[in-house]
Amino acid sequence: MLTSILFISVCFLAYANGANDNFKGVASLFGSGTANFRQALTWATLTTFAGSITALFLAQTLLVKFSGKGLAPDELTHTLPFMIAVAGGAGMTVILATRYGFPISTTHALLGAMAGSTLLATSGNISLAPLLNNFVLPLLLSPFVAVLSAGLLYRGLSMWRNHRQLTNNLCLCIENPESLALASNVNMTLAIDSAIVPSLTLDRQEACAERQSSLVLGFNLERLRDGLHFCSAGAVCFARGLNDTPKIAALLLLAPGFDLQWIIIVVATTMLLGGVFNARRVAETMSHKITTITHDQGLSANLVTALLVIFASKFGMPVSTTHVSVGSLFGIGLVSGKANTGVIASIALSWLLTLPCAAACSAAIYYTAIGANL
Repeated sequence: MLTSILFISVCFLAYANGANDNFKGVASLFGSGTANFRQALTWATLTTFAGSITALFLAQTLLVKFSGKGLAPDELTHTLPFMIAVAGGAGMTVILATRYGFPISTTHALLGAMAGSTLLATSGNISLAPLLNNFVLPLLLSPFVAVLSAGLLYRGLSMWRNHRQLTNNLCLCIENPESLALASNVNMTLAIDSAIVPSLTLDRQEACAERQSSLVLGFNLERLRDGLHFCSAGAVCFARGLNDTPKIAALLLLAPGFDLQWIIIVVATTMLLGGVFNARRVAETMSHKITTITHDQGLSANLVTALLVIFASKFGMPVSTTHVSVGSLFGIGLVSGKANTGVIASIALSWLLTLPCAAACSAAIYYTAIGANL
């Protein structure tokens, strides 16, 4: 019975994780119009699932056992009721945030759930060092770094693009004959036999700025930008699946009769289902409510998110992908002057409430389990 309850609790947590986290890597694609909702969701689902399955081959090095080591006594962390309470408390917190469209960190929900069960089981005997190292510092530091980095990157790209437009006074526009009528305004149009060659238009910089700014040495920068945007979004989703899947699967390792590879496959599949069926509310918050997003802004935000997460992982810094991605979008909004500070304040409050909410839910589940002599 305990094994079945733990299995259901872990699957519930995996579903909630997919629903809340699946769209975070591709929010800038949807918000900027680079992809519609279905395309962005499909890309997020495929790349996240690819990262999750890749964990099969890297499980020995990536497996992070959220067993409460250092936070609670070892004799407590190896009991099934404790793990059930952790999975259930974290899952309830994440799914509640998803219901209201708040992007939160599953890692911090797990940490809060461990703290809640430990406080109840040990009558307040808990080490605060893991809480400070794994919650307070990342929560305070990573969003500010993301805000600053994304704002600076977007400002630099904007200055470079404006400089290119100002240093090109004239452009020669070549258009299809069918789409061009003889000009009757200030444009100077060379009407050449349309049956032989396309029409050529010599115009002022203002009229051709969009076309000028998208071509460098014959390369279409807009296509290159959108391709890079898709790749960066896929990289964020892949990395999230690679790291989150073994973290959640580790909660099932105490249960007898489960093979690690099958656990990862089950968790990956359940995360996929959560992302497919319940990602819309968080998608709307990330894509449209924090700030309006252009193509260049979306690329800037995603590049910062991918680079910061990779850099932090390389040097063992416990940052949250959620906090970095939201911070990047907010930084873009601050630079463009279109940031929705009310939404950001609500998201920040949900981050602060993650720990106590998960702790309360986990403690309630643990108390119920112990009371029922599970």
